[in-house]
Amino acid sequence: MDLLTSKGHRESARPGAPLAAILALAALSVACSGGSVKGAPPQGPAGIPVRVETAQLIAVKDTTEYVAALKSRDTAVIMPQVEGQITGIFVHSGSRVAAGTPLMQIDPAKQQAALKTQEDTLAAKQAEVKWDEQEFERNSGLYDAKVISKQALDQSRTALDQARAQLQALQAQVRQESVQLHYYRVTAPSAGIVGDIPVRVGDRVTTSTPLTTVDKPGSLEAYVYVPIERSSQLKLNLPVQIVDQSGNVIAESRLNFVSPQVDATTQTVLAKAPIANNNDKLRNAQFIHARIVWGTQQRTVVPALAVSRLGGQYFAFVAEQQDGKTVAHQKPLQVGDMAGNNYVVLEGIKPGDKIIVSGTQFLVDGAPVIIPQG
Repeated sequence: MDLLTSKGHRESARPGAPLAAILALAALSVACSGGSVKGAPPQGPAGIPVRVETAQLIAVKDTTEYVAALKSRDTAVIMPQVEGQITGIFVHSGSRVAAGTPLMQIDPAKQQAALKTQEDTLAAKQAEVKWDEQEFERNSGLYDAKVISKQALDQSRTALDQARAQLQALQAQVRQESVQLHYYRVTAPSAGIVGDIPVRVGDRVTTSTPLTTVDKPGSLEAYVYVPIERSSQLKLNLPVQIVDQSGNVIAESRLNFVSPQVDATTQTVLAKAPIANNNDKLRNAQFIHARIVWGTQQRTVVPALAVSRLGGQYFAFVAEQQDGKTVAHQKPLQVGDMAGNNYVVLEGIKPGDKIIVSGTQFLVDGAPVIIPQG
């Protein structure tokens, strides 16, 4: 009897087990939901933690970069002073030479022949003058002895004077031909380094043929062509910086010449600045970046890592108070040059603005943010 009762009791309890399990899960769900009550207002999204920096107002140099050309005032372009065929080249490109060092030889055979002819003519004229001098001395004695007339003596003197004048003219021609002969050996006008040698032995050259250059190491001049829009700001002693491709300053100087004229073709004004080249990092005829410093202005700067670019427009997020909360607002910027690790802001940010510098990849305009204290 007991066994039947116990078995029946267990069988009747099984249908109620699923109901108990459902009630237990419902209770657990309520507990996990924090005991929220139907009709309570939903909580808003949590803010994104960010770090901010305050936009600063600092003194920034107002600069403009231009492409400039370097030129050397100590570079001599070697061109022959006579025509002829090159018979010898005594130096190589890059050779260091002293003043007067022979560089090339132009065939002097024709000039030597011309000089020899002049020298022979001179020798003949010298003999003629000597004869005329002796003839004049004899005629002077005969005149004193009243053997010849005064007219005969004057004719002898005239012949001697003409011969002497012709002799002086021939002497001048010989000197000229001798000097001309020296031009067939081309020498260095000053100490320096030989540049490119475009000619070869056997080439025929004229007085307009460039033979080579001799560069004297040292200072160069930067030729900066400034657009006419800024020409009114050009003045002597303006600072000039020569910068490399990375923007690093490699030389500094000041303007020492400003052209009074505008180039009619390019509508630019030429300005020059001497550039020291002590380490030989720069080269004659090299194109470089020249930065003219117009002055110093107070400008707002923001960290570069806070600035993003989209479609050619620069943006930055600023933390601002709105309806009692701190939210991120995206501001379009107009930026200038870099000042260290900061962008110079021309428009869009004012001093004192809280610039968001971290977590910007997760932000949208109007998103709530949390600024950790301390």
